[in-house]
Amino acid sequence: MMKMNKISSGKVREIYAVDDDKLMMVVSDRISAFDSILPCMISNKGQVLNKISEFWFDYVKDIIPNDIIATELKDFPDEFRTPEFEGRSMLVKKLKMIPVECIVRGYITGSGWKSYKETGEVCGIKLPEGLKESEKLPEPIFTPTTKAAEGHDENITFEEMCNLIGKDLAEKVKAKTIEIYKKCADYALTKGIIIADTKFEFGLDENGNLVLGDEVLTPDSSRFWPADDYEIGRSQKSFDKQFMRDWLKANNWDAKNPTPIPQDVVDTTRAKYIEAYERLTGKKF
Repeated sequence: MMKMNKISSGKVREIYAVDDDKLMMVVSDRISAFDSILPCMISNKGQVLNKISEFWFDYVKDIIPNDIIATELKDFPDEFRTPEFEGRSMLVKKLKMIPVECIVRGYITGSGWKSYKETGEVCGIKLPEGLKESEKLPEPIFTPTTKAAEGHDENITFEEMCNLIGKDLAEKVKAKTIEIYKKCADYALTKGIIIADTKFEFGLDENGNLVLGDEVLTPDSSRFWPADDYEIGRSQKSFDKQFMRDWLKANNWDAKNPTPIPQDVVDTTRAKYIEAYERLTGKKF
């Protein structure tokens, strides 16, 4: 059996090098908020995120290819055919990742709302006057950020992105980001979920083709709101980790001096993840 070669351990994901051109992406049950890994696990969260990504990768494959080689344990290299990897792992092609987080916003909320109130703009994009919190934007906007290895990602303008990766590639990435978001947001709405915003990551394959990678439209990378409770002019309930963030904020939780997170908060967070999966895919978890 080969020795496992872990090359990265992020807030939620572990990445192993399989050989020169393949990686194993494993999603843990860890949860992070405000740039900190929290001192609790959300059981089955890794499987839920993995399955949601798998669903969306398949749903948008007519728009863009993805990096998936295999998702079933039987198709993995020998050393990964153990229960700990089942349901939470993907064998993927190694891509040359584009050093930009591709954020698309369909609604005005979060840091976008804060920025709009102060300047009337989000990431340098002028928006119509008089928008209310959580309102749907006339058209989705593309607001890229840098990828920070540590701490916060930094907002950049589209022009800065062009300087970073080249105008042609930047234009293509922006167009694909908005196209994927629109298709998926329309679908999610039929399942009673509003996708307020999300982030995508892209890479180039060995032939220079643009490929969708990492995770897609999970409760970790997106804001999911229940459509039946949606109301303009306030913050919304959510199917994502915003519930956990709100609890941390309300309780002045301090990452430097972490106190235990109550079990009912953990259980509610888990239930929200599972409900998002079941609504979107139509399958029982």
